[in-house]
Amino acid sequence: MSYNNQRNAYGSTLVELGAENKNIVVLEADLGKSTMSHMFQQAYPDRYFEMGIAEQNMASVAAGLSQTGKIPFINSFAVFVSGRAFDQIRQTICIGKLNVKIIGSSSGLSDFGDGATHQDIEDMAIMRAIPNMTVICPADANEMTAATRAIAEYHGPCYVRSNRNSYDNVTPEDKPFVIGQPTVLREGNDIAVFACGYMVGLALKAADQLKDKISLKVINVSTIKPLNEALIRELSADCKGIITAEEHSIIGGLGSAVAQAMAACPKPMEFMGINDRFGCSAHSYKELLDYYNLTDQSIIQAAEKLYNK
Repeated sequence: MSYNNQRNAYGSTLVELGAENKNIVVLEADLGKSTMSHMFQQAYPDRYFEMGIAEQNMASVAAGLSQTGKIPFINSFAVFVSGRAFDQIRQTICIGKLNVKIIGSSSGLSDFGDGATHQDIEDMAIMRAIPNMTVICPADANEMTAATRAIAEYHGPCYVRSNRNSYDNVTPEDKPFVIGQPTVLREGNDIAVFACGYMVGLALKAADQLKDKISLKVINVSTIKPLNEALIRELSADCKGIITAEEHSIIGGLGSAVAQAMAACPKPMEFMGINDRFGCSAHSYKELLDYYNLTDQSIIQAAEKLYNK
């Protein structure tokens, strides 16, 4: 079944995986009806552990379960699971290379009504900096389904961020997810746009609007770490400049990763993201994205700036 909401796609896929692999267990930090882990609870109550508002303990228990051959998926809002449980994720899960899957729900600005305390715009930077951690930011619900299956098969720590809101899919349904592999969604030869998450769809809209003036190559970089740096350089080789677009701080996320990859053969770059500040409350997701200039028009302006240099 196809969804247009990443949380629903994740919850549904988790239930399917639970039927296929009896070692999959799910831990939740009192947010199951928001993260959609409650779908697994309904199907397999004996493999679901409600840990309460205690992300640190949840991560430690998941580490222990992984040592018995279980495959734990731990769930909370991105800001809480990456922030509160950082010590346990670093010290136990990642140093031990344990097979724990961490799902950060309501990531970025997608929890638009609750403000800075609930909007995690640092999670990719935090998780990317930890050795042995894989970091994934799916473009849409279709890719969330495929990524959830991929991390269940992959042995080692994984962090996946999930958007709270519903929006149109931009990737094909049932396409296998290859960890570490950027994919070209639109060919072009003037400007390369490396995007992740919700920004992938905006990059495609920008490319459509510019098609008669500037040729944008849109690349979906859903794996932030490990990043295939050689492929990043190859995909942008024929372009005049590069734009990175992410619903995340411009510090330490996709933009930083792509800039590091391009250090050996630099090109002019524009970084689309949140410029070293916290989120804030708004009446809608779109209102917040507009406020932080995370729009197709902002990508168009950045492309025109690079093209005219």
